[in-house]
Amino acid sequence: MKTIGFIDYYLDEWHANTYPAMIKELSGGELEVAYAYGMIDSPLRGGMTTDQWCEKYSVARCVSIEELIQKSDYLLVLSPDNCEMHEQLCQLPLRSGKRTYVDKTFAPDKETALRLFALADEYGTPCYSTSALRFATEYKDIDPAEITAMSCWGPNDFNTYSIHQLEPLMMLMKAEPDRVMWLDGERWMTLAVQFRDGRSATVSCFGTGSPFVTNIGGKNKSKMVTVESDFFREFIKELCRFYQTGEIQVPHEDTISIMAVRGAGLRAQQTPGVWVEV
Repeated sequence: MKTIGFIDYYLDEWHANTYPAMIKELSGGELEVAYAYGMIDSPLRGGMTTDQWCEKYSVARCVSIEELIQKSDYLLVLSPDNCEMHEQLCQLPLRSGKRTYVDKTFAPDKETALRLFALADEYGTPCYSTSALRFATEYKDIDPAEITAMSCWGPNDFNTYSIHQLEPLMMLMKAEPDRVMWLDGERWMTLAVQFRDGRSATVSCFGTGSPFVTNIGGKNKSKMVTVESDFFREFIKELCRFYQTGEIQVPHEDTISIMAVRGAGLRAQQTPGVWVEV
């Protein structure tokens, strides 16, 4: 059995709570989350301390990232709701040479993403990051060459949840983003994305909730896709395969492009209705 070490801003969050059992199950018992490091105790009301979390999930606490890296075969940097912490949390893991997954959202912007991947490349550390939505089975039979436009819907705020729409959008469009425009309303926003090849798309986040829905405009007909598959389970299967084989599941170029659109979207939020260069 190979061991995985968790590195998190704080450990009592949904991803850290969910991954251990799923990784053990879907790896056929070949992988186990054995070590964990939390920078701080949970700041959320009712949240567990690092010690409480480790006791609940039967994971050994490490007092430093150095200790965790030394003891673990593979690494997983979490902090899914605080991507601004990834650059700090990744400094030692990406120098380790050990297979490292960095949870969504990889970076606040393109510049940070470039720095992180450059660090991993310098030290020969295999790594990647993704939204679990990339692995939804509904997207598997879609031919990117047939797509003329896309409109994506999803729940919650742009800052944390837009990655779940930007990931499949950029995966399927396979084009260089050029500029974005922010439009908003009451608990709702839309980001228009224009690509250098002349095509366009929109990403809409609904604060009142929404299924993950994509309307895909094709050369001959459109297709409405509602994600109903167990995409998170499919994601964990691919995560296990990365640890077991070292095969990178998502090209770094894809992630850099996604972070570029996200960063431009956050800048565009300051000037609604105005095009902002990516």
